Amino acid sequence: MLIDFFFSLKDAKIPVTIKEFLTLLEAMESNVVGASMDDFYYVSRLTLVKDEAHYDKFDRAFAQYFKGINAAFETNASIPLDWLVKRMERELSDEQKRQLEKFGYDKLMDRLNELLKEQKERHEGGSKWIGTGGTSPFGNGGTNPEGVRIGGTGGKRTAVKVWEQRAYRDYDAERELGTRNIKVALRRLRKFAREGAEDELALDATIHATANNAGYLDIKMRPERRNKVKVLMLLDVGGSMDDHIERTEELFSAAKTEFKNMEFFYFHNCVYDYLWKNNRRRNAERFPTWDILRKYPADTKLIFVGDATMSPYEVLHPGGSVEYNNEEAGAAWLARFCNAFPKFAWLNPEPEGVWQYRQSISVIRQIMSNRMFPLTIEGLERAMRTLSK
Repeated sequence: MLIDFFFSLKDAKIPVTIKEFLTLLEAMESNVVGASMDDFYYVSRLTLVKDEAHYDKFDRAFAQYFKGINAAFETNASIPLDWLVKRMERELSDEQKRQLEKFGYDKLMDRLNELLKEQKERHEGGSKWIGTGGTSPFGNGGTNPEGVRIGGTGGKRTAVKVWEQRAYRDYDAERELGTRNIKVALRRLRKFAREGAEDELALDATIHATANNAGYLDIKMRPERRNKVKVLMLLDVGGSMDDHIERTEELFSAAKTEFKNMEFFYFHNCVYDYLWKNNRRRNAERFPTWDILRKYPADTKLIFVGDATMSPYEVLHPGGSVEYNNEEAGAAWLARFCNAFPKFAWLNPEPEGVWQYRQSISVIRQIMSNRMFPLTIEGLERAMRTLSK
């Protein structure tokens, strides 16, 4: 069975080796861990995966291979789980939805604090308390034009704040789908120069010098031709961006190949006072945004990648972040980035035709001086022309 598991990891393009597989077998024979599936997951990941960039591929391959084993231990398997989860979900008419009240950010948070003090039990399908499947602005699985999601998973994406810890997976820099066209578009931004040590053979100069030296070999060297463009890419991750992972991975992979002087950081929805480079350690390894603004030179090309789809409070209001109480509005941080790096652009994977219907997109486009482009080949070419001017 473990041999088939090994080959399933190979099929998932995870660079596992025979030596690492033998190490896993030795660990199992020595009873390094217990007999639970969780213990096996951690020891197999520890021995087989040497790069955190492949953790997400490993998770998917592991889940797919062992899905049949887990199903054998399910109870009441004949009852679909989604029936139970969605049983309180309600479909309201357009008229009923229009009648639902929008509190506004400050009033919404004050009301949540009141309910947390008053509520003593679980509620489902109501319009007042924190619960599931209702029209209250607090809880999950229901319908409200503006609220605080507490638990559950996102659905209609109208939450002003999310009351839970979240983890986002990193984008895979090795994604090679149709990245060729993306690479061609990104090449418009390249600017080559020869700098540094002379470690490349200058063939034409060598031939010319040898001819002038009566046929005696006279080797000439020159610095390698490199792309001088410096790129800082800030990528939105998690939430509504989960719908655009594939295209964002294609862009990220192509950019890593084309721009040797590229730095990247992650953010969620909007930029605030810190960013991160590893989504699994995003709470332990944070980079103050002020440090990033001061670290890179002004001629760096700044590229935001995100759908800009969120509550307007997250851009305009201090404390508007869905995750914590930010002291300054996201708009202030976006303006600082635009001032620090005059060559900037925002790439949006959402179709350009829906931008006019998203208030947050309109706000960010205004802050970005309308330098927002769709994440398409044509949009990339327009963005690169803007950045190269």
